[in-house]
Amino acid sequence: MIAQPYHLYIERSDAEKNMARFYAMSIEPTLFGEACLMRRWGRIGTRGQLKVHHFEQEKDAVELFLDLVRQKRHRGYRTINSAQHTYRDSLQRR
Repeated sequence: MIAQPYHLYIERSDAEKNMARFYAMSIEPTLFGEACLMRRWGRIGTRGQLKVHHFEQEKDAVELFLDLVRQKRHRGYRTINSAQHTYRDSLQRR
C-alpha cells in the first residue's frame, strides 16, 4: 500500500526554440500491493509517451521519483498552477 500520494506535473517552454514540453509522474499501487511509477512526457497538447516502472518496495519508487524530479528541475522544468494543468489535461485526453 502506498503511504502517501506522489503526483507531479511540470512543464518547460521556450518560444525561441519552439519548445513546449510536459512531464508528469505518479506512484500508484498495483493489484498485487507493489508500487508502480508511471511517467508520461511529450509536447504540450499531445498524449505523449508513457513508461511504467514496477517496484517491490515503495521506497525504491520514491527514490527514482525524487531523482527524476531533480533531473527535470535542473533542465528547466517548472510547476504550473492547477487551473492551467486541468485545462491542458483535458486537451491531452482528446
